[in-house]
Amino acid sequence: MLYPRFIRFIVAASGATLLGVASLSTAWAQVYPTKPIRIIVPAAAGGITDILGRAVGQKLSEQVGQPVVIDNKPGANGIIGMEAAAKSAPDGYTLVVGYTATLAINPSLYSKLPYDPVKDFAPITPALSLSLVVIAHPSVPAKNLKELIALGKAKPGQLSYGTAGIGATGHLAMELFKTLTGADFTHVPYKGNAPAYTDLLGGQVQLMFADVPGSLGYIKANRVQAFAITSPRRSPMIPDVPTVTEAGLAGFEPNILFGFLAPAGIPRDIVTRLNTEIVKVLKDPAFGQRFAAQAAEVVHSSPEEYAEYIKADIPKWAKVVKASGAKAD
Repeated sequence: MLYPRFIRFIVAASGATLLGVASLSTAWAQVYPTKPIRIIVPAAAGGITDILGRAVGQKLSEQVGQPVVIDNKPGANGIIGMEAAAKSAPDGYTLVVGYTATLAINPSLYSKLPYDPVKDFAPITPALSLSLVVIAHPSVPAKNLKELIALGKAKPGQLSYGTAGIGATGHLAMELFKTLTGADFTHVPYKGNAPAYTDLLGGQVQLMFADVPGSLGYIKANRVQAFAITSPRRSPMIPDVPTVTEAGLAGFEPNILFGFLAPAGIPRDIVTRLNTEIVKVLKDPAFGQRFAAQAAEVVHSSPEEYAEYIKADIPKWAKVVKASGAKAD
């Protein structure tokens, strides 16, 4: 039995310990960072994930007075980079750019994922929401999204769509599209977007859910038809392309969300400091304009809100993966 006096002692001692830890954490946050920060990009150089990491890294470096190094670790649908980040020290000196595939889709796509998107990371803030555009080879006898849906219903499976691979965002976006509309198209997976674009332009496949930066040149040159974009508003880069809502498919939003995370266990004050600094970068009007040109909307939130979003996004995409029958291993 614990006597009241002993209990009071434990509570007081515990409180003093917690106060000491909190003071130490606060002091750490005040002097942080004292050395270079590494941002792991789980994708190859040159893509939107890499561009985002470098853009934020450059401004973050200026704000905190320390170098920010970009560490590209592409491969396995982002798994290599995410695993490396999860196993890094939780000291605030390693961050990672996560996105929909690595955080919400991979858990359902892989039976043995070497990281847990919820338990192994401390979310800092989302950063970008990237829209997709429905594009088609000029030979497809449809002039808008409604006609494409009608075609997919009248001739199920006759038109094919290319993707960067099984479980890629373009694949699951189309599977969700098929579920919502009742249209049916045949999946042709490739090893990356480049060969998928090549076959789309050659007419070997007829459709694709593509990101705007990658498809913009083909749309402008009239080498493909663009039926609709998944953003809430029309893109200034392709103003003649309607949103999916305008095209008659409200509620269809398979956008790709990018954000910054740290390894789990990072001190709370460091998370708060990083959130403050990165959100400051994201709020810069010039930053927003740069990514608006790529049909990407700048977003940000508290760490708690971002964590809740990730948790809610996993079961959402799990349903799509299950319906598609996709498995990567």
